[in-house]
Amino acid sequence: MKFSEKWLRTWVNPALSSAELAHQLTMAGLEVEVLEPVAPAFNSVVVAEVLDVKKHPNADRLNVCQVNVGEAQPLTIVCGASNVAVGVKVPCARIGAVLPGDFSIKQAKVRSVESFGMLCSAKELGLAEDSDGPSAELRTGLLILSADAPVGKSLREYLELDDTVFTLKLTPNRADCLSVAGVAREVAAIVGGKLNAEKIEAAEKIEAIVPPLINTLSVNVEAPAACPLYCGRLVRGVNAAATTPLWLARRLERSGVRSINAVVDITNYVMLELGQPLHAFDLAKLSGGITVRMARTGEELILLNGRNIKLQDDMLLIADDVRPLALAGIMGGAGSGVETDTRDVFLESAFFAPDAIAGKARRLAIATDSSHRFERGVDFAATRSALERATQLMLDICGGQASRISEVRGTLPKREVIVLRTDRVKRVLGIDLDTKQIAALLQRLQFKFEQQDDGFRVIPPSYRFDLSIEADLIEELARIFGYDNIPALPPQGEVAMLPQTEMQRTLPRLRQTLVARDYQETISYAFLDAETERDLCGNATPVTIKNPIAAQLAVMRSSLLGGLIGALRTNIARKQARVRLFETGACFTGEGYAQQERLAGLCYGTQFSEQWGIAARSVDFFDVKADVEALFSPLQLNFVQAAHPAAHPGRCAQIFLAGNEVGWLGELHPQWLQQYDIGQPVVWFEVRQDILMPVEIPYAEEISKFQPVRRDLAVTVDEGVTVQFLLDAMRAAQAPYVSELALFDLYRGKSVGEGKKSLAFRVLLQDTRKTLTDFEIDQSMAHLVAVLQQCGAQLRIQGRS
Repeated sequence: MKFSEKWLRTWVNPALSSAELAHQLTMAGLEVEVLEPVAPAFNSVVVAEVLDVKKHPNADRLNVCQVNVGEAQPLTIVCGASNVAVGVKVPCARIGAVLPGDFSIKQAKVRSVESFGMLCSAKELGLAEDSDGPSAELRTGLLILSADAPVGKSLREYLELDDTVFTLKLTPNRADCLSVAGVAREVAAIVGGKLNAEKIEAAEKIEAIVPPLINTLSVNVEAPAACPLYCGRLVRGVNAAATTPLWLARRLERSGVRSINAVVDITNYVMLELGQPLHAFDLAKLSGGITVRMARTGEELILLNGRNIKLQDDMLLIADDVRPLALAGIMGGAGSGVETDTRDVFLESAFFAPDAIAGKARRLAIATDSSHRFERGVDFAATRSALERATQLMLDICGGQASRISEVRGTLPKREVIVLRTDRVKRVLGIDLDTKQIAALLQRLQFKFEQQDDGFRVIPPSYRFDLSIEADLIEELARIFGYDNIPALPPQGEVAMLPQTEMQRTLPRLRQTLVARDYQETISYAFLDAETERDLCGNATPVTIKNPIAAQLAVMRSSLLGGLIGALRTNIARKQARVRLFETGACFTGEGYAQQERLAGLCYGTQFSEQWGIAARSVDFFDVKADVEALFSPLQLNFVQAAHPAAHPGRCAQIFLAGNEVGWLGELHPQWLQQYDIGQPVVWFEVRQDILMPVEIPYAEEISKFQPVRRDLAVTVDEGVTVQFLLDAMRAAQAPYVSELALFDLYRGKSVGEGKKSLAFRVLLQDTRKTLTDFEIDQSMAHLVAVLQQCGAQLRIQGRS
C-alpha cells in the first residue's frame, strides 16, 4: 500500500515528523517498508511564463527567451529545448539555485549572450529519469506546466514536492488499511488525534438545479451468497475526455496508479481513498440490465488487459442480458470499458464475499488492486457511500446528471459480540489497565461497546474482518496502548529449592557414551512396511498411515530395530565388514497412538577392528551386554532370559531396573539373518529413554585407610539358579563390612553331579575406621552362607585368598 503523506495529513495531521510517524505505524503493526521523498532536494525554482522566443544569433539550436518569473522585469534566458514556445509555463531555476547533483545556476554568457537562469526539464529537476520519457509533457524537453499555474510561485509548493511516499507492508488480516481512510483511522487511534473524514453527500442532495434522473438500470443478483450487496447508478451526459485535476492525478501517481481518463481515475481514486473498488461501464455498450451470476460452462471474456480467458463455473460475473461484462471483483471486460468518447456511465459499487473472489486471480495469473482488496474483505458498510463519493467527484470533474441508486441487498456478514474481560486483559498483557483506560482505548479505535461489571461487550466494526475472539481485542489494546509502553518485567513468583533425589543424563551425553564405545549414529524414517513390523516385533496391528509417502512406508514403527537393520544392510552392501550402529527416536503403539522415546543399537562383525595384538572374533551377547551396562552405569541392571520375535531362542534377555522392564538384549534370529541376507550374527539392544535418563546422585564415601580382607565362597546349586539371583540375595542381606561381591569361577563336571554347577564368589570386607578381626569377618561370612543356603545352595568351599 503506497500513499502520499500530504494526502494522509488532510485526514489526520499529528504533530509528528515523517520518520516519527513511520515509527509509530510500524510499532502498531503497520510496517512502513519504504519512506521516499517524491522529489530530490533543489531550491529557487519557480513557475515561469515564456513571453518571447527568438533564435540565438550565434547558434542554430539555441533560443533567446524572455521569461516572466513574477518580477517587474522579465529575465533573458538562453534555452536549447525544442518545445520552448511563447505562452508556455515552465520551471525556471533562478540565479543561485542548486539543482539535484549539486548543480549551481550562475549568470553566464552562452555564445556571447548573457543568460540569467535556466528553464528546466523534469529530468534536470530529478522528477523523471528521461526528459524524453513516455509522458507527453516530457517528450520534447521542458516540463510544461498547467496553463493556470501561478507565475512566480515556488515549483516545490505548486507541485507539492515537499512530500513523502509511504509504502506499507501490510499483513493479510489488515485489509482495512488498504486505503488512506483506513490508515488515517489507525493514525488517529495511535496518537489520539482527530479524524477529518471527507464529507460525502448523496447526489440527490447536491443537485441544486437539475433534479436527479428517475430512470435506473435494472439489477438482478442470482448469486446472493457471493454478492450480498450491489449498488449501481447511471450518470448521463459525462465528459470522459475531461482533464483529470492535477491534485487527483498527483495522488494517484504517488500511490503507484497511472492516470487513464477522468472516469477511470475517479474510480481508482475512491478505491485508494476509501478502500472500496468500483467499476464504470459504458452504458452504450450494455444490452439490457445488469445480472450478477456465476459463469456458465463454455463462456469466455476478454479482460481489460487484452487476455481472453475461459470462464469456470466457480467464477462470479457481472453480465448484461447478452454476455459477460466483467470478472466480478477482479477485472472488467474490454467490451464494456469507459473511453474518452463515453457519454453515459453505469457506476458499480458492490460487496463481494471474500470466499467468492479468493484464489481466482491467482489461478488466472493476474493481480489487481480490486482482487487484492476483495479477497481480504472490504467494508460492506461503506459500499453505498463510496458510490456517492465517486458520483460527487464525477459530477464536479466530468459533469453530467446522476440517477437514483439501484441497490440489491442480501444477507451481509454479521458482526458477533465479543466479550472482553478486564481481568483477562491484565493477565495476558501483564499490565494493570483499568476499566477507564480500556474504554478510552476502545473509543480511540472507534469500536462500539457496552460496559459490564467484569468487562465489555464489543461489536467489531464492519471494516475489521480480523476481529472475532477476545484475544484479538486484547491485541488491539496492546497496539494502541503502545508496545514501547509495556514494561519489560522479569517473571515473579515464589521459588523454593526442592530436595534433589536424582539427576538427569542428557541425550547428547548418552550418544557420546555410545560413540566412545565405537558406535555410529543413524537416523531412519519413523515409517516402515507392515511385514517388517510383524516379523521383528510380532505386531499384527500396527499404527497405519492414511496417506503414506510410499507403499513400503505404510505403518508407524513400534521398534527402532527395523530402521537399524535397514541401515546395516546398506552398509553390508557397501562392503563394510564391521558395523556398530545406534539410533534414538520415537516408537508408536496402541489405539491411542502412544509414543515412547527409545534408544537402540546393533553390532555386526568382529568385536574389535583388525589388528595384530588381538585375535579376531565375532561380537557376542556379552560384548553388547557390557555396552548396555555402561549406558546405565552406575545403575544395576538385571538380565532375565526371555523370548522375543526378533531374537535367537535362548540368546535373548529382557532388561530390568529395580523391577521395571526397560528393554531387550539379544542376538538376531537366524530366520531374519537369512531373510535379510545378513551373513554373520547380529547382536542388538533396545531400551527406554525415560528410564535411562535419570540416575541417582552420587554421594561421596570415606576411603578406608585399612587393607581389605578377601574371602572366597564356593557353592553348588541347581543348573536353573542364576548367578544374578544369588548376587541380588547376598547384596540385599547387607552383611556387615562387605564392600564387594563378584563371581570369579563357574564349574560343571562329575564332581558336582548331573544338573548342578559350582559357583565361586569373591567377597571383599573392609571398614573405614579399624582393622577387622577374625570374629567380625567370620560373622559376616556366616551371614552370607546362611543367605545362600536359603536360596538352595550348598556350601562347597570357604577359604582365604
